[in-house]
Amino acid sequence: MPRRSEWEILDRLFTVVRQRQRRGDPGASYVARLFQQGRARIAQKVGEEGLETALAGALGKRRQVASESADLLFMLLVLWAELGLTPADVLAELKRREGVSGLEEKASRKKPRRGGKR
Repeated sequence: MPRRSEWEILDRLFTVVRQRQRRGDPGASYVARLFQQGRARIAQKVGEEGLETALAGALGKRRQVASESADLLFMLLVLWAELGLTPADVLAELKRREGVSGLEEKASRKKPRRGGKR
């Protein structure tokens, strides 16, 4: 299990992402360019990286899963910044779920009915 200090890289990366969001040059920064392209493009990139991670996992490609997971985490940081979330917000949600059965947690979520009627 990684030590806490090893996970602090997410906070450092998030700081860089926020800096690029506020004053990055889209001509010089991929992250600034993503923010310029908008939320839908950022969400699309999260989906792409998630799919690439899942496919590598299905094929049992451990090294590729690690690489794609890093890409996915990075894109999640960009999406979180776009939405005004922080890694601490996500960790708080994980903490809230700690010790709760995954089946119970999933069942507790409200399910919208088809057709928009409740």
